[in-house]
Amino acid sequence: MQFGTGISVTDGSEISGYASLFGKPDQGGDIVSQGAYESCLSRLATEGRQVKMLWQHDPARPIGVWDEVREDAKGLWVKGRILSDVAQGREAIALIAAGAIDGLSIGYRTKQAAKTPQGRQLQEVDLWEVSLVTFPMLAEARVAAKADEHAQELQVLAAAFRDLRQAIQA
Repeated sequence: MQFGTGISVTDGSEISGYASLFGKPDQGGDIVSQGAYESCLSRLATEGRQVKMLWQHDPARPIGVWDEVREDAKGLWVKGRILSDVAQGREAIALIAAGAIDGLSIGYRTKQAAKTPQGRQLQEVDLWEVSLVTFPMLAEARVAAKADEHAQELQVLAAAFRDLRQAIQA
């Protein structure tokens, strides 16, 4: 599902992956059913709103935009851009490029669920945000792809800053 605000933001480092997988229990015992996001994603598209991209579920720390959020047969797939113009975004890009962080996690409100012996079967959720996190509740929810060109640019920039710092200290 594509979202648009009329404002084009082209800067950033592209990432994608599954933020949620159907039928897989998370560490709290919750299992998301296929179709659980359908109503929410449809409503957001109709209203012209987006699922937010946050850092570690902190609403005061947005770090980018999700350009595409959709359900497929496997789960909730997301594709977006971490914004390098945001300080926390630059840090997130560097941490992802280094392999230090790769978790994705959803922030939501349960609308309909059934109790199971292990926890809950989530049948409908109101999705608020998808965060980049250190430890996702669902171990398999990970960044699957990242734009290598931006990682290389950041490595070159980091090297330039190290060289500049050494020159100033000398």
